[in-house]
Amino acid sequence: MPLAVTHVLATIILVDLYRDYFAKKKGYFTLHTILIAGIGGLLPDIDVPINWVLDVIGQPLQIMQHGGITHTPFFSFLFIIPGLLLWKKGKRKEAVYFYVIAFGILLHISLDFVLGGGMYEGVMWFFPFSFTASKIHLMSNLNISNMFAGIDAIILLLWLWHEEVKHKILDFI
Repeated sequence: MPLAVTHVLATIILVDLYRDYFAKKKGYFTLHTILIAGIGGLLPDIDVPINWVLDVIGQPLQIMQHGGITHTPFFSFLFIIPGLLLWKKGKRKEAVYFYVIAFGILLHISLDFVLGGGMYEGVMWFFPFSFTASKIHLMSNLNISNMFAGIDAIILLLWLWHEEVKHKILDFI
């Protein structure tokens, strides 16, 4: 299962690459926006601390199990709606915050779907219309210890290399 760092870094990197190479209005993608995107990449795992609280008070909910409702496109859609409303009101920068959170959520569940993670049965892509879950879980068949920690390290090093080439981060040391 991808670790929290993978979810955060993958989202930050993809949004940052979008900002650097594709965005026409770079002002919508500040460093603050990139941070919010990273938080959005981890947001589906909010079900873990919510479950802790529900277990303590004796009210566990099946839909709040890890990989449940927060690991669905429906959860992402809950952030797209306010983004659309803000965009329509002309608050574009604020709308982009909601869009990058929605993107982070979708990337998170896609990583869990492909690599393994979330609910064992997979991702409920069509929730709330269907509770059927599907998965690929490519990494579950490979029995490599510390594989996801290694993936984190590779992602981090590649991103740092990109940042040095594109933004000259060594100038800040």
